[in-house]
Amino acid sequence: MLEVQKIFDEKMEKSISVLKEELQSIRAGRANPALLDRIEVNYYGSPTPLKQIASVSAPEARLLVIQPYDASAISDIEKAIMQSDLGINPSNDGKLIRLAIPMLTEERRKQLQKIVKKMGEEIKVAIRNERREANDKLKKMQKNNELTEDDLKRAEDKVQKMTDSHVKQVDEMIAKKEAEILEV
Repeated sequence: MLEVQKIFDEKMEKSISVLKEELQSIRAGRANPALLDRIEVNYYGSPTPLKQIASVSAPEARLLVIQPYDASAISDIEKAIMQSDLGINPSNDGKLIRLAIPMLTEERRKQLQKIVKKMGEEIKVAIRNERREANDKLKKMQKNNELTEDDLKRAEDKVQKMTDSHVKQVDEMIAKKEAEILEV
């Protein structure tokens, strides 16, 4: 019974970590190297994550600097950034690529807020699906006489508490990101 709870707690935590990664890649008006985590560069014919072929830093609040390990990859990196959904035009000096992060418009802030809420809802649905799966497994264990009815009730209550805790965590993360987006 405890092992079932542990497995589903880990699955719920995995959902939370996925949300953290997704939220980091959303631009909130400040330069953050994580904005470029999803960008893949066509490097020698194969899609390669940007962070594997270049270092990314944020020397100023509205500037990202990309320094490729291989100078010949600059044009490929620029192309990948322009094709991404970031909406930022890169500029390079032959050695570095600079990305000036523009101020967010009110309309764009509202769009990002909707995207963040949608991400949160998707993760909450995933967590609730894990709860359902855990309860089904516990009921099956009770049916096979591995659990008493009292143990089943206690285990279901524990799974519900885990679910509530993770959903609350998601709500807090979403609220924090929304505040960051709306911050001027």
